[in-house]
Amino acid sequence: MSEPSELVYMSAKQVAEYLDLNEKKVYAMANERMLPATKITGKWLFPKILIDRWVMDSCHSGMLSDRMLITGSDDPLLSMLVARLMAEVGSRELISYSATGSRLGLELLSKGYADICTLHWGSVDERNIRHTALLKGYPNHQQWIMVHGYNRQQGLIVRPELLHRCQEEETVLLQPWRWVTRQGGAGSQQHLEHWLMKRGVAVESLNAVLTAFSERELAGSIARNEADIGFGCQAVAQESGLGFVPLLTESFDFVMPQGIYFRRQLQQLFKMLVNPGTRQMAAQLGGYDLTDCGQIIWSPQ
Repeated sequence: MSEPSELVYMSAKQVAEYLDLNEKKVYAMANERMLPATKITGKWLFPKILIDRWVMDSCHSGMLSDRMLITGSDDPLLSMLVARLMAEVGSRELISYSATGSRLGLELLSKGYADICTLHWGSVDERNIRHTALLKGYPNHQQWIMVHGYNRQQGLIVRPELLHRCQEEETVLLQPWRWVTRQGGAGSQQHLEHWLMKRGVAVESLNAVLTAFSERELAGSIARNEADIGFGCQAVAQESGLGFVPLLTESFDFVMPQGIYFRRQLQQLFKMLVNPGTRQMAAQLGGYDLTDCGQIIWSPQ
């Protein structure tokens, strides 16, 4: 039998031995979604890294409750709010935001390396289908909930002198412009590929000269004249002094294990989102709608 330290997934029997619990209790806790687990062909499997994290988070209401690690999609408003939260708490706590793209963020969340993942995988109208379909691709999504952050304007970011040539979407694709794309698994890249697909155009046909790993890196490449056009949110375009062509309104949301929703730092963040000062900041950045922020919009059935 493998040693616990060598295991990636554990059976109910192994978890019972590891935690010194009755095996029937382990099954009951899995069915009640108290333990992180997934059922494959009728058999429960328990990711060991998440079992260890569950034990740590259970100690004294969570040994790691003095920190909150956010990953996933890039957003300038969230970056500014996290910086302000850190300024308030000082060295007493850690609130960190690492923009990795939606898919990598969900992988990190699934493995227990992050507390929250942000994502924008579909338009407002398609959110309930696209976001939930994406989440269900991860083995422990049954322990997650999704909370609405805000809506954003998403579209083409272009050099200002080219903006007048972007009024007709179809003509954009006829131009020999240099495109900066995003890495695979990023929400903005998903939007770009979906937009192209509706027009019968393959992403490989673009004159892609660069790959950016954040929206701000994408805008910076265009501002430095290393590229001409890319796909991103309005706020990033405006803060870089670039042109913007709105194409869709997307939902920017937060995904987390159910217990994280009540963590003090997250509630502080949601409180900031409804603050008049934040709404003024969002208006200055451009392209945000903070209506209904902080509402739970999906939970496992």
